[in-house]
Amino acid sequence: MNPLYADMPLSIFERMSMAAIRHGAVNLGQGFPDFGWPEPLVEEAARLLREGSNQYPPSRGLPVLREAVAAHYNRCHGLQLTADHVLVTSGATEAIAAAILAVIGPGEEAIVIAPAYDAYAPLVRRAGGTVREVALRAPDWQIDEAALRAAVTDRSRLLILNNPHNPTGRLFSRAELEAVASIAREHDLLVLSDEVWEHVLLDGAAFTSLAVLPGMAERTLKCGSAGKIFSLTGWKVGWLVAPPAFAGVVAKAHQFLTFATPPNLQAAVAVGLAHHEWLTPMRAAFTRARNRLVHGLEQAGYAVLPAQATYFQCVDLAQSGIDMTDIEFATLAVERAGVAVIPLSPFFEAEPVTTMVRLCFAKQDSTIDAGLQALAKARALAC
Repeated sequence: MNPLYADMPLSIFERMSMAAIRHGAVNLGQGFPDFGWPEPLVEEAARLLREGSNQYPPSRGLPVLREAVAAHYNRCHGLQLTADHVLVTSGATEAIAAAILAVIGPGEEAIVIAPAYDAYAPLVRRAGGTVREVALRAPDWQIDEAALRAAVTDRSRLLILNNPHNPTGRLFSRAELEAVASIAREHDLLVLSDEVWEHVLLDGAAFTSLAVLPGMAERTLKCGSAGKIFSLTGWKVGWLVAPPAFAGVVAKAHQFLTFATPPNLQAAVAVGLAHHEWLTPMRAAFTRARNRLVHGLEQAGYAVLPAQATYFQCVDLAQSGIDMTDIEFATLAVERAGVAVIPLSPFFEAEPVTTMVRLCFAKQDSTIDAGLQALAKARALAC
């Protein structure tokens, strides 16, 4: 029998979600919400399923959605985009994959800021590239400009930035973004800026897109996600925004991955992007959910880190009096206490942080409360 070469790890999200199903556990691991989407958008998608097209759309995306994405970012960030800057993909992960496959060649390097979404490194390797990791450190998770600069070599081609940041929930400061931009300009690097969480902001936080910084519009490949913006992760409607020449090259990789994304969902998202008024109540609801989870965690004796954006809240096990690794605690929690969490160590390539877990708070009150009850049991078992 011929050997198989897809030597990629099983995602930690898949592993923990499968464990949650197997043990009948509350799933506070994988980052999907069970509330928060705009019902009018779902109704529009249902109408388009009946009345719109259900056939192949153009590979680069419906013109109406590409124009809507451009208009959305022009309005939000003061950019000057047209539909030619936009490539529609089947979720942001596909945008990331297409961009990496288009940009990275054999022997070239991609700099990854860790803890990092676990798709980046395997995709870089599948493209024939090498990963150079720069690690953030708790509890501040700040970008170290000197460490980032030291990671650049004459083979560096791409820098991958995730802001707002998964799994830490951090929103990088303007000064940190300026440091990234300075290094990219100095070394002529492209930046794959994974900004899918840009609208999931808590406590009135404000987001700055990397592309607005001087000299960065022409070297930034920005990933966005309707699934994250509208809390409809299963729709898998994403996009890449880049200078037209780069967008065209990435489109060539995209055509051999998914080729196209469901046209009815694309058309519905185009409608949704015109309704900025839907974002404010969504942010308020997620802030309330975060506060409910944090209050319950603190009542149960857990030490939590600040979360400014995303659906995620990190817990420091060591500071919570738990002398276990994140993997050991996650295994105990799902198998013996009935709650799935995500350990942070799989988000690193080397020198992982092994005393943190990530929880998803984008859940209804009943789900959060059930998770908190199980987490209290997990801490009692662990201590």
